[in-house]
Amino acid sequence: MPLIGATALLLSIAAAAPAQAAVAVAPPDIPLANVKNHLTQFQSIANANGGNRAHGRPGYLASVTYVKGLLDAAGFQTQQQQFTTSGATGWNLIADWPGGDTNDTLMVGAHLDSVTAGPGINDNGSGSAANLEVALAVARTGFHPTRHLRFAWWGAEELGLRGSTFYVNSLSAAQKAAIGGYLNFDMVASPNPGYFLYDGDNSDGTGSGPGPAGSAEIEDTLEDYFTSIGVPTRGTDFDGRSDYGPFIANGIPAGGIFTGAEGRKTAAQVELWGGTTGAFDPCYHRACDTTTNISDTALDRDSDAIAYAVWTLADETGTPGETVFTDDFETAKGWTTNAAGTDTATTGTWQRGDPAATSSGVATQLGNTVSGSNDLVTGAAAGTSAGTYDVDGGTTTIQSPAITLPSGTLSLSFSWYLAHLNNASSADYFRVRVTSGTTATTVFNQAGSAANRAASWQKATVNLSAYAGQTVRLQIEAADASTASLVEAAVDDVVITKS
Repeated sequence: MPLIGATALLLSIAAAAPAQAAVAVAPPDIPLANVKNHLTQFQSIANANGGNRAHGRPGYLASVTYVKGLLDAAGFQTQQQQFTTSGATGWNLIADWPGGDTNDTLMVGAHLDSVTAGPGINDNGSGSAANLEVALAVARTGFHPTRHLRFAWWGAEELGLRGSTFYVNSLSAAQKAAIGGYLNFDMVASPNPGYFLYDGDNSDGTGSGPGPAGSAEIEDTLEDYFTSIGVPTRGTDFDGRSDYGPFIANGIPAGGIFTGAEGRKTAAQVELWGGTTGAFDPCYHRACDTTTNISDTALDRDSDAIAYAVWTLADETGTPGETVFTDDFETAKGWTTNAAGTDTATTGTWQRGDPAATSSGVATQLGNTVSGSNDLVTGAAAGTSAGTYDVDGGTTTIQSPAITLPSGTLSLSFSWYLAHLNNASSADYFRVRVTSGTTATTVFNQAGSAANRAASWQKATVNLSAYAGQTVRLQIEAADASTASLVEAAVDDVVITKS
């Protein structure tokens, strides 16, 4: 992590294209021993070069040479990009895996430099080593995703994101547009770890707001992995403190993992993750940031999470599956409002319609759909103000026609948004439920918060394999359950596929 910034930094549900199944190739388990071997090499390099691997020092160039040698041998196409800052020469190492659509590149990055005070094993040998081993796993497994894969190790991050900024500024507009997502891993093995994900959709409602469109998908993908291993996560703000900064400044979606720096773990976070109420990393930017200054558990979990995100997001088109049900809401297919007769909302009830854009400082209802002219929306008309046709008075629901599901692996995908102003609360929500017989189960939930949340289309995918062989209905819900809240929601392109 760099020296700039006074506050410590505190992915999708992988979204498939509407008529496609989930990822075709399973991500590998990343061997912890291999990642730790890279950290041992970084420590040895620092020991032999004045105790650090900082920009302009021989230890940094030796680190680049080590990483490059392994990638070259594995079949990556590598480039050492030279730049000058603070009166010294620095390098970015860029490694492209041959194949994939270069007009849709997924980029994975970490800074390789340390501060001058120490070897920088957690900051950021941990992210550099984890990314390196994931890249080598790409080569070992012969992974050839639909998207092009590019890995990067940045120089001079500790001096203010100099290497990554130089790289992004060197790209043409077309080259920037070809990067469909950037994953950043800066400190992923803090000895007193938290599990923070960059808050792509601003669901936490703090700080600088959401990342560029697509950032929420990255966050959801990483969150999906941690949910699968029973580890809770929390959001961390895009505050520009690491190498995602120049990417999001140029409209490139980003996300990543962070286990904490000099900030102190709260009692609530100790209850959530264990550890102590001391610093996440007591050796942050100090000589004691050595190979003894890491959590093996965090490094193991986070390395596997990086692999999951790379395999999921790089091959997200997957293999086409059989479409079981689809609705883009251009024609009426029998969705029923207030099917249970329990709705309480007096305005802004669900309807299929052509939405009008509304705004109250932030966009609360989008005038565009994901496809076609219609979607499901809470009060399609604009009215005289943003609050005219928003959800008021409680809950509104809309239910699909009956859907008979075949046996096999089933996936539900849909586009959605929830918007509200800062007079909302966690009592407000957007939900998707599946009803089988008399049992309704929530399969997707987004709670509101006391923060402005602008309308922005997101994609989500839910596994419905537990309902194979059953006849079900989907129920979409939105609620204004707070006092004087302004709440809007919408859904488009609902698809169930079998793979």
